[in-house]
Amino acid sequence: MKALVIVDIQADYFPGGRMELVGSPEAAAQAARLLFAFQDKGWPVFHVRHESTRPGSTFFLPGTPGAEFHPLVQPGPGEAVVLKHFPNSFRDTPLLDLLRQAGVRELVVCGMMTHMCVDATVRAAFDLGFGCVVPVDACATRALSFQGAAIPAAQVHGAFLAALGAVYCRLVTTSECLELLEP
Repeated sequence: MKALVIVDIQADYFPGGRMELVGSPEAAAQAARLLFAFQDKGWPVFHVRHESTRPGSTFFLPGTPGAEFHPLVQPGPGEAVVLKHFPNSFRDTPLLDLLRQAGVRELVVCGMMTHMCVDATVRAAFDLGFGCVVPVDACATRALSFQGAAIPAAQVHGAFLAALGAVYCRLVTTSECLELLEP
């Protein structure tokens, strides 16, 4: 059984939010395509929502509008919502138990940020024995810096996905993923 795991597509990552990502509106639109396809098939969907409880956190603060799911990927009736406080969606959450209870063996993982929570979640899922597919255009990230050098978001996105695709998952576009879901 396949399941869709939507990681942290929350308001603070969008224009006007506290941690705007490059390409977040476009990635959310692709994630919505996946969500509708899974809903149409009646397959399990798991929505992961991050709340920052670490001292000094500046976004995804509990009880703020920025911590809410983006309107394009609102949970539907009966879809699980998993609250997390760490990048790895499995750490100190019921996600693993929920997936096992549903008989899930393969995950389609999309969301934000590619270099942080998507990366941590896919690596953990692989280590837990799940097959993983990541629709690359349904993920977004931001620019970083390293040793004084600016690293553009597209390079961060590409480097992290290339590393994941080497072992941890199959990389596809959303359109390719939707084709894989057809019988």
